[in-house]
Amino acid sequence: MGILYGMVARGQVVLAEFSATQTNAIASVVARLILEKMKEVKNNSISSFSHHPYIFHVKGTDGLTLLCMADDASGRIIPFAFLEDIHKKFVKTFGRAVHSASAYAMNDEFSRVLCQQIDHFSRNPNVDRLNRLKGEMNQVQSVLIDNIEKALERGDRLALLVEKAITMQQPMQGNNSTVALKRKARSYRNAMWWRDWRH
Repeated sequence: MGILYGMVARGQVVLAEFSATQTNAIASVVARLILEKMKEVKNNSISSFSHHPYIFHVKGTDGLTLLCMADDASGRIIPFAFLEDIHKKFVKTFGRAVHSASAYAMNDEFSRVLCQQIDHFSRNPNVDRLNRLKGEMNQVQSVLIDNIEKALERGDRLALLVEKAITMQQPMQGNNSTVALKRKARSYRNAMWWRDWRH
């Protein structure tokens, strides 16, 4: 689902809002209650409020209060990225007029922008770069774990080969068994040669 509702306010004066679903009445009422409770939102402050099953995210900056309602699965990163984007677009579009505008003065023009951005931030998987990077990191981690396991298996095989090589070298160091093996091999070869020569 993602983000379902967005609002821009100055103090308790709502300048623009948009709801992506039929939850407009609930979202609007809860948003106004949050605005009342917060009275004045400090600049560069962020907070989140739970109203089951939704989370309301609030950002205060430049004398504006930006608020959105999202489902719990959206986390915090996407909604606050949405609020930051909305703030930039709102200030760029209206400039200083936001400080003296009346209620819903920017709603006709800006509700379309809210609609587009709600859709964009709710549906575009590239918006949440952090989650995408976490997914990529998990993939890299699993590949690394597989490679480490393979290297350990190879190491075990190498250790076994080293042990066998050492075992093979030990009798050679005690020349008695090597000399005996050479004598047996030579006598066997000579016996085979004589047998073949006689026939």
